[in-house]
Amino acid sequence: MSNPLPNVSRETSDQLHAYADLVRKWNPRINLVSKTSVNEFWERHILDSVQVYNIADSSGHWVDLGSGGGLPGIVVAILNDTEQKYTVSLVESDQRKCAFLRTAVREMGLNATIYTDRIELLPPQDADVLSARALSDLPKLLEFAERHLRPEGIAVFPKGETWKNEIARAESEWSFTYEAVPSTTNYDSAVLKIKDIIRV
Repeated sequence: MSNPLPNVSRETSDQLHAYADLVRKWNPRINLVSKTSVNEFWERHILDSVQVYNIADSSGHWVDLGSGGGLPGIVVAILNDTEQKYTVSLVESDQRKCAFLRTAVREMGLNATIYTDRIELLPPQDADVLSARALSDLPKLLEFAERHLRPEGIAVFPKGETWKNEIARAESEWSFTYEAVPSTTNYDSAVLKIKDIIRV
């Protein structure tokens, strides 16, 4: 599969590897990612998150919902460290996972804000880019976008093999435009780039 990291600096690559090492260190205690995917962390998680960052291709306030172990939020913050295109916010309701996220931000010197809140209770974030990975189905994600995404903002949601079915279900409740960008890490998956979201 193609590698979406051809142009990152050595420093950025080192930061991404340091983050991967930190996840492996914490994972036995907190279960940040599934045990079966830890040994494929770079391919399954890092590269997947990098493509989300590249597809967004925007600027402003990036809000990652349900950040969990920092995917894609921490990866976004690392990549943004060089470009400084975004202010980055990560939202996670689990206290232990937030402890990990704060540790990652501190140890790697990243510029990111961590919110320990439920998404539906967090004050509207006015995001220019909204991301969420493995959080919920598309109709629910669009509900979150209605609350936290600027009217002219974009949502970037990685989705698995059933993404077309999720689009069909969402279109019964929502009007939106989208681009389905083929995933570089799973040929049957896609990253949905969504805008113009209106409840119908």
